[in-house]
Amino acid sequence: MLLSIVTTLYRSAPHLNEFHRRMTAAAARFGDDYELIYVNDGSPDESLSLAVSLCEADSRVKVIDLSRNFGHHKAILTGLAAARGDSVFLIDCDLEEDPDLLSQFEAAACESEADVVYGVQLVRKGGWFERFSGALFYRLFNLLSTHKIPQNLLTVRWMSRRYVRSLLLHREREFVLSGLLAATGFRQVPLPVVKTSRGATTYTLARKVSSFVDAITSFSSRPLVFIFYLGVAIVSVATVAAARLIVRRLVYGELLEGWASLIVSIWLLGGLTIFCLGLIGIYLSKVYLEAKQRPITIVRRVYRHGGKHDAALDAEVRERLLVPDGSSAWSDDFGL
Repeated sequence: MLLSIVTTLYRSAPHLNEFHRRMTAAAARFGDDYELIYVNDGSPDESLSLAVSLCEADSRVKVIDLSRNFGHHKAILTGLAAARGDSVFLIDCDLEEDPDLLSQFEAAACESEADVVYGVQLVRKGGWFERFSGALFYRLFNLLSTHKIPQNLLTVRWMSRRYVRSLLLHREREFVLSGLLAATGFRQVPLPVVKTSRGATTYTLARKVSSFVDAITSFSSRPLVFIFYLGVAIVSVATVAAARLIVRRLVYGELLEGWASLIVSIWLLGGLTIFCLGLIGIYLSKVYLEAKQRPITIVRRVYRHGGKHDAALDAEVRERLLVPDGSSAWSDDFGL
């Protein structure tokens, strides 16, 4: 198969039919040699029933229904695991990214001979707070992480088959997709994209802070190294201060008293201790979640044309997402 188009569904009912019409029109240049994969991420609206209707009417459509909401990034990996095309086009179905971008991404991939062509916004959409918080996130992430990610990264991207294979070899249960996409490597080139806004963002300040903490603790151990050097600095300063007090007492006979300075020191060191323990606890929780080896997602059912359950595709998705040794799931593809 030449091309797989992957998208996820969550509260997508209002624009799903329009997306499908525009996406199939953009993919018409491939004839019938493509597939369109919808992953229903536990959407509470009628997105699933609409997608199944599209599946019954269009033989190129496949619908993967997850047992609950697992999150956007995990739903994307599930869709990529089901993709069988030589190339994979990933896009959100909310129409903020134009389906007609397919031809531009294909042309950029052919011209650059890159394994990945990813979309970026030249100017981040939203108000001043969204733009500021987004810029701060990328700056801090790239400062602390060992894998840099481009600013204003979008979901839409064109990927080669070998890149998707390699991406699925990552076995993390808790991850941030943008970091995995960068960590997979290969030649990746950006393509400027104009992203429209279709309403207020659902990412509140609390969600942004949570995403930032997850991103840093998933792709960098530098905060733990920072704790070590912070401890060394505090011990060094405390040693110098203690030595100074001893010298002033023994040599000059001075005895310094100060309740306020003592309380401030206790609160400062207590706060630093709690902060450091909390940071270590976050890393330990990551280890705990990874050690349990829970599946990334659970597939309730896979639909294909005619409304029948696609047991073969269901098994293939489970294999690619759940096999403990990721390489064994791809032995035939790699010729091993």
